Amino acid sequence: MTEDLPILTLLPPIIAIGLVIATKKVLLSLGAGVLASALLVANFNPLETLRLVWTNFSVIFWEEGAVNTYYVYILLFTLALGVIASLILMSGGSQAFSDWAIQRIRTRRGAQALGAGLGIAIFIDDYFNALAVGQVARPVTDRHHVARAKLAYLIDSTSAPVAVLVPFSSWGASIIGIMAPLVAASTLSVSDVGAFLGAAGMNYYAIAAVLLVWVVVVLGLDFGPMRGQERRAIMEGETYDDSEEIPGEIAEDLPVHSPGAKRALVIPFLLLVAGVLGGIVWTGYRGAVTAEDHVAGSGVGVLDVMASTDVTQALIYGAVLGLASAFYYYVRYTSSNPRFSTSTLGRGVWSGLQSMLPAVYILLLAWMLGGLIGQLGTGEYLGGLVESANMAPQWLVPVMFVLAGAMAFSTGTSWGSFGILLPIAGDIMVNVSGGDELLLAAFGAVLAGAVWGDHCSPISDTTILSSTGASCNVITHVMTQLPYAISGAVIALIGYVVFAATGSGWLGFVAVLVGLVGVAVLGKTVLQRLEDEIPEEEQAKRSLS
Repeated sequence: MTEDLPILTLLPPIIAIGLVIATKKVLLSLGAGVLASALLVANFNPLETLRLVWTNFSVIFWEEGAVNTYYVYILLFTLALGVIASLILMSGGSQAFSDWAIQRIRTRRGAQALGAGLGIAIFIDDYFNALAVGQVARPVTDRHHVARAKLAYLIDSTSAPVAVLVPFSSWGASIIGIMAPLVAASTLSVSDVGAFLGAAGMNYYAIAAVLLVWVVVVLGLDFGPMRGQERRAIMEGETYDDSEEIPGEIAEDLPVHSPGAKRALVIPFLLLVAGVLGGIVWTGYRGAVTAEDHVAGSGVGVLDVMASTDVTQALIYGAVLGLASAFYYYVRYTSSNPRFSTSTLGRGVWSGLQSMLPAVYILLLAWMLGGLIGQLGTGEYLGGLVESANMAPQWLVPVMFVLAGAMAFSTGTSWGSFGILLPIAGDIMVNVSGGDELLLAAFGAVLAGAVWGDHCSPISDTTILSSTGASCNVITHVMTQLPYAISGAVIALIGYVVFAATGSGWLGFVAVLVGLVGVAVLGKTVLQRLEDEIPEEEQAKRSLS
């Protein structure tokens, strides 16, 4: 049927995108896209449709007579992160780190820098970032009269934007899993990690959002509704409006041991990162020296290692070390406390697993949809339309940024947006003349738009978690963050337009930096730093109160 009416190949992605915008139910929408794709590939044969759906699901776990470790390891790593988060919270590691930091941070700028710095340091997962950074930084920012809305902004703008740039994060691992078959179908000679890093370099919004955080912290650029929140915090000492509904504990009210130790947070994540980095080097070196084109006795370079690494296996190494150390500190600090029974441990583990299940479900359906869209030939059809319309493929890059942003804003999920759009973008680019060279830029634009829309959406899970971690009203967080998110998006869009006009990713990046400098200069010229509006002596008195 699709051979006679190739326009029908657009139907599954239209159904998925249309439903995701109309219903805001990502799983339902992805599932509908999977079913529609399978029906078209099978020419509406019901038995063949069921077979295709099952085949595309089962190959995620089992392929060619063996476990498909690539996808299975990504899922296991994602689930392990949820368990690690729960164990650290219950062992009191987050609270202990907060108590330690309060004694060492003396200024409002320092308190904000703590939130931003921790947000970047805890890059492994955006959900855990929102949990941990809020618990660690909130006592410090409250003491120095930093508005809860400002803390929520710092958390939200250093969670997903950082996680999406790092290959050994839950985002990175998942994105690599989606991108890998698309890159393999192109003519690019690049490893999975290399492809991810190339796309990260073109993720102008994430880069702009993280850099803008530091511009705001260092220069004190408070504009829009955020300025009113910060003025009240500084002048009146009220970091939030107590008449608003403030979110409480997230998910399950797990017990927290006291006193804890900061090492219960620091050591597990240092070991997790060390395990992943070590695993990347080890699997890369092992792969390089056993490659068919390797000359015995010759050296192995960094590029050889990165080209041969097995990042998903490395993620498991890190997850095992992080999980083992988190469990060790949990047992060490809670074994003598009668509140922490075996059932409490089980409740914490289950709570951690549950926190990651939505991401797992989205991943499974996104992988299935990507496989079926490839079989359907949607990309070939769209690529043919682009070529016949004489549309320069590089101009698809800014278009994809805007489209992904609109989808993520409407649905409240960046994962669902890039789960749908990455396969479409990849399929288009590999079927357009000259598109292979633009493939990574298109991936970067999709990821950038997804994070931007997610930042602006009041129904986004990361928006809700960030406001909860900061104990800030959700709508207050959305309205105060929106001007910063829009500023970052405009800067990113300028970068993509420059890229489309010149074909140079470096010039696009320079345009982003120029845009950030422009915001800094304009803000510094027009806005007075709020701390300068009160006498220095009074400010010091308030800081210590």
